Amino acid sequence: MDSPSTPFEQQPCVGLFGTCGQTTFRRDLFIPAYESRSLPYFNPQVDNWQPELAHIEADHLAFDVVQCWPVLGSPYGTGSLAELGFSIATTLRTPSPLPKFVVVLVELELDAALDNPIARKESLRARQLTVAHLANSPPHLYVVSSLPGMLQTSVALFAAAQDIVSVIRRFNPAYARYVEQQRRPGEASAVQTV
Repeated sequence: MDSPSTPFEQQPCVGLFGTCGQTTFRRDLFIPAYESRSLPYFNPQVDNWQPELAHIEADHLAFDVVQCWPVLGSPYGTGSLAELGFSIATTLRTPSPLPKFVVVLVELELDAALDNPIARKESLRARQLTVAHLANSPPHLYVVSSLPGMLQTSVALFAAAQDIVSVIRRFNPAYARYVEQQRRPGEASAVQTV
């Protein structure tokens, strides 16, 4: 096969979604660990975000085989919590012959500096509801309690995904057809809108 030309063909890849803002967990913890293991990853947190990057992020959301979704307690996280549910539903509904593994962390405590009482109350409520809903999650959704746990889980799932993707590429006849469909712009999109 030619070198990967679509996000789908670049799989497996780990998508580092979730809380952005001023957070540094990607730079400080995840990226060094992935690079030391030569794991490909997608980091949506860039210094100079441009609107055209939204399409790249959407493609990774649709196709990244392992996805990390931390909602940290450093911001109120209302936007991240809303994005979490929508994005997980979208990624799991996107048709693909490849598996999807989603790793979620919702910190239940907020940074003490977040002192708006109304925003704080709403954030804590939304976090509790999200965690309660995640308790009934499908088997390919993993809920963790810490960033190191998320990192460890994502590395293990990536190793499993490598083996699975290798078998699918080799033996699944639908894989080649799917790749060709992804290479033909303007035809049926792999990302379905609801």
